[in-house]
Amino acid sequence: MQWILSTQPDTAALVARLILAAVILPHGLQKGFGWFGGYGVKNTLGYFRSIGIPNVFGMLAIATETLAPLGLALGLFGRVAALGVLAVMATAALKVHLPSGFFMNWSGSQKGEGFEYHLLAIGLASVILVLGSGAWSLDLLLAGR
Repeated sequence: MQWILSTQPDTAALVARLILAAVILPHGLQKGFGWFGGYGVKNTLGYFRSIGIPNVFGMLAIATETLAPLGLALGLFGRVAALGVLAVMATAALKVHLPSGFFMNWSGSQKGEGFEYHLLAIGLASVILVLGSGAWSLDLLLAGR
């Protein structure tokens, strides 16, 4: 438990976790609540099943994309949240986006979206895994006790 909470008042970790929280949360809200043009839980799980992801793992992915950003924003169990995001992003990159190549589909000229976004999220999550939650985090406060 000590390693999970341990962190230093590191600004790089603070920036990484806040940016990661800001870009992942809307995706969780799309999947979990249908906000921002998303499909909600039922349709998202249907899609996940169609690509071979069982409901239990689909629910874990939705919960991770919805709850992990809240933990990241607060700096609470940042390493656990970052590991969850890393797992979801790696799975999405490999199961869905790898066939479309590296680049996002800015021009609409390819069938799907590439995996560059996922690599950036994995990179930010990796920073948090190594450094912890950093400055202005509940992890820092709790670890100091």
